[in-house]
Amino acid sequence: MDVAAYMAELGQQARAAAREVARSATAVRNQALLATARALDAAREELAQANAKDLEAGRANGLDAAMLDRLELTPARIDTMIEGLRQVATLPDPVGEISDMTYRPSGIQVGKMRVPLGVIGIIYESRPNVTVEAASLCLKSGNATILRGGSEAINSNQAIAQCLMRGLTEAGLPETAVQVVKTTDRAAVGELITMPQYVDVIVPRGGKGLIERISRDARVPVIKHLDGVCHVYIDSHADPEKALRVAVNSKTQRYGTCNTMETLLVDGEIADDILPLLAEQFAAKGVELRGCERTRAVLDTITEATEEDWHEEYLAPILAIRVVDGLDAAIDHINRYSSQHTDSIITENYTRARRFLMEVDSSSVMVNASTRFADGFEYGLGAEIGISTDKIHARGPVGLEGLTSQKYLIFGDGHIRT
Repeated sequence: MDVAAYMAELGQQARAAAREVARSATAVRNQALLATARALDAAREELAQANAKDLEAGRANGLDAAMLDRLELTPARIDTMIEGLRQVATLPDPVGEISDMTYRPSGIQVGKMRVPLGVIGIIYESRPNVTVEAASLCLKSGNATILRGGSEAINSNQAIAQCLMRGLTEAGLPETAVQVVKTTDRAAVGELITMPQYVDVIVPRGGKGLIERISRDARVPVIKHLDGVCHVYIDSHADPEKALRVAVNSKTQRYGTCNTMETLLVDGEIADDILPLLAEQFAAKGVELRGCERTRAVLDTITEATEEDWHEEYLAPILAIRVVDGLDAAIDHINRYSSQHTDSIITENYTRARRFLMEVDSSSVMVNASTRFADGFEYGLGAEIGISTDKIHARGPVGLEGLTSQKYLIFGDGHIRT
């Protein structure tokens, strides 16, 4: 296959489809989403068979447990994909929304209209459910998309692509509005990120190496986060029961996700009391603990944490723990080592909670809640296309509004500038 020619063809088709999708009615796009949900529900057996092929190949190729977990399409995850499509269909359509209309001294009226970005390229690894999440958000927000999943999920992604095509066709939209790249050749990624004439933005979802490469080589704007070094800080004013529940859930609800806690910070005033309770619960879950010197003075059987541990996104049942002297030290640690993804404080002190929210520089900051809530579905965005830790355009979970832009509208009545 001539990969460059193939990707150029996808780009041309996506650009043409984007114009049709952008001018389509909200009801038509919703119809496509609901039809796709029905197609997924009817194709459960085909999806399971395709996913089984990918899992078998993944095990043969030595994929680790975290990658296999991301790759698996369980019945519950298919249910979640279907529910995500239905939820996105119920969300308000941001396209065409007009805001900030004001009259200027000259007499003209100036405002803004929300518009689609155009063609969005999504590059992701392992998780085939991303195919549905990305397609649904791009379609609802009036965009066309080119999806390039990892080679390890090729069978699952192509099975999902068939369902997407059925949904688009039933709604009368072009099948090329959502295109899933069929080749596993890595050269396809290089072509996709260097086609500004066809692609308006790239969203990479995957490991740090993939995102660093795309950020370095892309000639198209990129919405991304590199990694998820997320923290929970247990304040001296925390409710112990809440602290235990939130900390354990933040780490153990799922290990292979970017919003999983990787470092736990504990106020020195309560370390002697709460660390043994935490250690007991983490041991029951099979989590390896690595601690600072003060942590190991309380939990003398755990591994010593190194400087590298504070930077690490484990994506595994491993947790770094540091005892700190109060809120200032916790905020300093987070702002130094956090990847600006998600950080949470457990406290009953309103003033400290407010300070944490104001001073921690991350895309999601939480009070008395698990970091695992940092997710577009949980935030009410339907599905999410990814998490952005950038500060321009979109930050945090990127939903419908993050996949649109704004243009200025000016109304006059023969006005001229003097």
